[in-house]
Amino acid sequence: MKQASESIKDTLNHLSKEVIGAAIEVHRDLGPGLLEMTYELSLQHELQLRGYASERQVMLPIQYKGLIVPEAYRIDLLVEKCLVIELKAVESLLPIHSAQLLTYLRMSNNHLGLLINFHTVRLADGIKRLVHHFPD
Repeated sequence: MKQASESIKDTLNHLSKEVIGAAIEVHRDLGPGLLEMTYELSLQHELQLRGYASERQVMLPIQYKGLIVPEAYRIDLLVEKCLVIELKAVESLLPIHSAQLLTYLRMSNNHLGLLINFHTVRLADGIKRLVHHFPD
């Protein structure tokens, strides 16, 4: 069992590095100051060029005391069905943005997410990696 979880961990770590590299490429080419949707579409395209599957605006339901809310939240990008990407184009990241991504991870049963704010001079300053029950 340890071997399998190490494999999942290695896969997620590798994938997150690849996505960060793709995001840096998008930011290097486009720069800051555009709409979030522009970065979302461009990052998805860059990931596709690099051979990674991703889905945009993935709607997932939640259940609350028997009530099913079919469109409770949307994941900006879901890469390879296991890495949640939340994109922002804001002055600065706030604690609520991290809380939002952690909620998305918990609700979607995923372990790793990236919060990426494209409204920065240097993209590395706008990236947060968040973990929810990372495999041992």
